[in-house]
Amino acid sequence: MPRYRFTVEYDGSAYNGFQAQVGQPTVQGAIETAITAFCGQAVRIAAAGRTDTGVHATGQTCHVDLERDWPARTVMNALNAHLMHEAVSVLDCTPVGDDWHARFTAVGRKYLYRILSRPGRPALDRGRVWHVKKPLDAEAMHEAAQSLIGLHDFTTFRDAACQSASPVKTLDTARVVRIGEEVHLVFEARSFLHRQVRSMTGSLVEVGLGRWTPADLAEALEARDRARCGPVAPSDGLYLTGVVYETEA
Repeated sequence: MPRYRFTVEYDGSAYNGFQAQVGQPTVQGAIETAITAFCGQAVRIAAAGRTDTGVHATGQTCHVDLERDWPARTVMNALNAHLMHEAVSVLDCTPVGDDWHARFTAVGRKYLYRILSRPGRPALDRGRVWHVKKPLDAEAMHEAAQSLIGLHDFTTFRDAACQSASPVKTLDTARVVRIGEEVHLVFEARSFLHRQVRSMTGSLVEVGLGRWTPADLAEALEARDRARCGPVAPSDGLYLTGVVYETEA
């Protein structure tokens, strides 16, 4: 069966996460419904990551096996036509070998967290940023974030419901920059624990507000204690921006 790789962008605000759930609107469900409408085939797609409720993506990667050998452009255009009333868009589509897998072939994932740092609430970006009214010290946040880079036990920043076999992960990138009224946090790793990015972000905001020092964040990490995590950032500002594969690394 021909396998197709495709990149997906979506606004997660209206969906109960990516993964298909009976009776709930999900990104996966919307895509699979569009595929069935296109070719009449009931399918189960695979994805690089299963984002939570309210989390967005500009670079989610998926694959699907179809019974017929369609031109990739036809697949992309047909899916977008059937996704017209969904907050989901297919950005590209490429045929791949049956040994390529959206999740298991991936060697890296990239996330962006957007914080709107100003007194006034967002009107145009409502549901797409975390609004923090008080001023944030982005430089202090960036300094603190450097202690997270490398191989660590991230138990402090691991959700209680996380199903990962181990809390040990390697964080390759942790960067905080101010861009106008926004503070952007960028994280890159091979894989992440459940709600790890939102947990790290919430604790870094404590640094940005002056409630924690960079040393406090490093101590919280070393404590390996979930109770030492700061408030978990809301899903609104989180985006899966890209997935890296072996041939692209």
